[in-house]
Amino acid sequence: MIELIPLIMFITVCLVLMMGFPVAFTLAGTALFFAFGGIWLGVFEEVMLRALPNRLYGVITSENLIAVPLFVFMGSMLERARVAENMLNSMASLFKGTAGGLAFSVILVGMLLAASTGIVGATVVTMGLLSLPVMLKHGYDKSLSTGIICASGTLGQIIPPSIVLVLLGDVLSSAYQQAQAAIGKYPPDAISVGDLFMGALIPGLVLVLLYIIYVAARIGFKPALAPVIKEHTEEKVSLKTLVASLAAPLLLILAVLGSIIIGLASPSEAASVGAVGAMIIAAMQGQLTIKRLKQTMQTTTKTTTMVFLILIGASVFSLVFRGYDGDEVITNLFEQLPGGVFGAMFVVMLVMFVLGFILDFIEIVYVVVPIVAPVLLMMGLDPIWLGVMIAINLQTSFLTPPFGFSLFYLRGVAPESVKTMEIYRGVVPFIMIQLGMLLLLAIFPQITTWLPSIIYQ
Repeated sequence: MIELIPLIMFITVCLVLMMGFPVAFTLAGTALFFAFGGIWLGVFEEVMLRALPNRLYGVITSENLIAVPLFVFMGSMLERARVAENMLNSMASLFKGTAGGLAFSVILVGMLLAASTGIVGATVVTMGLLSLPVMLKHGYDKSLSTGIICASGTLGQIIPPSIVLVLLGDVLSSAYQQAQAAIGKYPPDAISVGDLFMGALIPGLVLVLLYIIYVAARIGFKPALAPVIKEHTEEKVSLKTLVASLAAPLLLILAVLGSIIIGLASPSEAASVGAVGAMIIAAMQGQLTIKRLKQTMQTTTKTTTMVFLILIGASVFSLVFRGYDGDEVITNLFEQLPGGVFGAMFVVMLVMFVLGFILDFIEIVYVVVPIVAPVLLMMGLDPIWLGVMIAINLQTSFLTPPFGFSLFYLRGVAPESVKTMEIYRGVVPFIMIQLGMLLLLAIFPQITTWLPSIIYQ
């Protein structure tokens, strides 16, 4: 019975979260309840809790997590500086006269927003408010339009600098060291958030390319889905305006990612460059005001506080979980699964996919990944490949009806003329594309590991 306590803990947390209780307090509260109950029953060692202060101090002083508030600030500032609106207008003007031009514009702008904000909800809502009314006005198919917006909005999960990848990188770094210690490898190899950024870059761009190919094929077979728009705006966008609206975000993205890839800056240092760059862009466009700066700071503080509270709660949960030998329970469970490492990986992906319907990505990263990642890594999986697979899996889960978070975001801003079932139908092909991407990465892991290996060489 005692060996089942870790599994009961995990199920209890999921049930309490589904009841709507705050994540951080659910994790810490459940863990402490099982810890004190175990002490009272004599099945849990009280000395385990004495390690808690050191673990929490490690969380607060983690260099990787310094990037979180800086990237949130960057994304929030760009969102308020009307960068998305300017990029969309300019891109639509560039594709003017092309069948499906607005659809391609939405995909490309969604990619650029993903690379500059890294926040899924903000991208989906912004693109839904800006592009969906225009697409419907010009006769675009409702399902195709909503599918494109949802799919391009969720690119923020996988295209660096994604908040998901920052958090995953921190968790996987600890899990990788733990796995190597368990198999007696000293000194252990290290992975960083920058490694995960490099590993996710090519899969993210391939996804964008697959989206464009799919949309072009659909429009090629049935042009009425996306009619040619001769004029997107009443005033023609000049070349100078076009370059100005696209150049600044592109330069910011190149500065942030380029400095990481070439080793000039750590993710935290690059994030600070991004935060300052976002303010410069806002100032260039006349959008940097005290009011906007205050709103951005408030959003950043709230989001960062939420992330760190969840991380503290997850640290308490992880400590108690391991105090009950939960890691051994998971290891034994995976060893009994048919198919070896493939079977274990498939089950983990399936569980995360289902949990993505009811839990936010932060909850999954801090509740599930610390439990299963060390075991999978001890089986010989590459940590960068594992991180990218998890990120794309969560991205797919966020798109899947009827509970996908991206669907809820778009439903909240879409006009009443757009039916929920039309949104559901629209995302199905993009879900198939992402599942195909997961299969492609499973067959050819080099798509993820090639760039990091080249950088190291």
